[in-house]
Amino acid sequence: MNTDRPRDVYIVDAVRTPIGKYGGALSGVRPDDLAAHVVKALVDRAPGLDPATIDDVYLGNANGAGEENRDVARMAVLLAGLPVTVPGVTVNRLCGSGMEAVIQAARAVALGDASVAVAGGVESMSRAPWVLPKPERAFPAGPQTLHSTTLGWRLTNPKMPDEWTVALGEGAELIADRYGITREQQDAYALASHEKAARAWKDGAFDAEVVPYGDEATAPDGAGEASPVRDECIREDTSLQALGKLRPVFRKASEAGRGSSRPKAGQGTVTAGNSSPLNDGAAALLLMDEQGLRASGCEPLARIRSSAVTGIEPPYFGLGPVQAAQRALEKAGRRFDALHTVELNEAFAAQALGCLAGWPDLDPGIVNPYGGAIALGHPLGASGARIAGAVAHQLAAAGSGTGLATLCIGVGQGLAVVLER
Repeated sequence: MNTDRPRDVYIVDAVRTPIGKYGGALSGVRPDDLAAHVVKALVDRAPGLDPATIDDVYLGNANGAGEENRDVARMAVLLAGLPVTVPGVTVNRLCGSGMEAVIQAARAVALGDASVAVAGGVESMSRAPWVLPKPERAFPAGPQTLHSTTLGWRLTNPKMPDEWTVALGEGAELIADRYGITREQQDAYALASHEKAARAWKDGAFDAEVVPYGDEATAPDGAGEASPVRDECIREDTSLQALGKLRPVFRKASEAGRGSSRPKAGQGTVTAGNSSPLNDGAAALLLMDEQGLRASGCEPLARIRSSAVTGIEPPYFGLGPVQAAQRALEKAGRRFDALHTVELNEAFAAQALGCLAGWPDLDPGIVNPYGGAIALGHPLGASGARIAGAVAHQLAAAGSGTGLATLCIGVGQGLAVVLER
C-alpha cells in the first residue's frame, strides 16, 4: 500500500448523453450500449491518452437486474473497444451510484492504486425488467407475481418497519409537512428548473458535456442517428397554471385546503410536475493524478477536494444531502459562503426546498444554474456523475472557484463532493 500523502485527483473531462424520457428516444438503447457510448466518447476526446493506461473503469448503476448483465462497467469497456486489459467494476448506492463511482475512482487515484480512471454511471429506467422471484417450493400451483425493477421498493423484507418503506413521493410529502412547504412553492421551484434548463440549452451551456447517442464519431457499432439531441423532459412551455392543474400522486388533495398557503398533514402537494421523471441516460468522467496529466498532455477541468456520505431516517431520505454537504465542506476547509456553484439533484421540489432550508448560509441563487433533475431528468445510476461533471465544467468555464455536487439517496443516505479550480 502506498504510504505517501494522498495524491491530488483531477477531473480532466466529463461527458453525458442527453437524458431521455421514459419510453422515449433512448428507450430502444440497451444500458450497456449507453455506458459504452460515454466511455468511448470520453476516451476519444483525450487524443493524448493511451487507453491501455486506464487502470480501472467504475460505473454506477441502480438496477443491474437486466441488460446491464450485473457488471455493466466491464460490458462497457468491451463494447467501447477499449483494450481487454482494462478492468471494470459496477457500484450501487441507488440514486447516488454515479457519484459513488466517482468517489471510489478518486480514492484509488489518491491512494496511488491508479493513475488514470474512468468513473460514471448509467440507467435505462425504460428497459428495467420485470422480475419473478423463485417460489419457496417447487411446482407452485397458483399464479405468480412479477415485480417491476424500474423504481422504488420491491420484494421488501417483512422485518422492515412500515414507516421506513413508504413510497419515495410520500417521503417528499413528509418533508413538505416538516418544513411547511406549500404546493405553490413546489410548483414555482419546478417551473424555475424548466426555465433555467431551457435557457441553458439555448445558450449552449451544455455544449461542452453532451454527446448525443448515435454521433458517428463516438457511438458503438450499429448505433443509429443522434437521438435525442437534447434532454427530453424539459417543458419550456409550462406555467404555474399548467403545473397547478396536476393532481397529487401520493396523497389526495383536500378540496378545502387547495387554496391554503400552508399544507395540512395528509394533504397532497407532490405531483408529477414537481417531481423528477423516470429517465434513461449515461455519464462518464476522466480522472487522473499529476503523472497521468503529464503522460497524456491533458488539462484538468477541476480538482476533487473532498467527499462525504451520511445516513438519515429512510422516509426522510430527501434530506440526506444536508449533512453530507456540511461534512464534505468541513473536510475541504470551506464554508457555504465560499461556494461559487452548487448542483443539488432534484428528486422532488419538496426535497430540494427542504435541503435549502437546512443550509441557511447558502445563496440559493447559485444552486442548479442550468436547471435540475425536475427538468433535465434523473436516470438513477447516472445522475451523481452528471452533476459532478456539471460542476467541473462550470468551474472550468468560470476559470476558478469552489463547487459542490450533492444528492439524496433512497432508503436514507446523502452523498456530496467538493470540487475546486
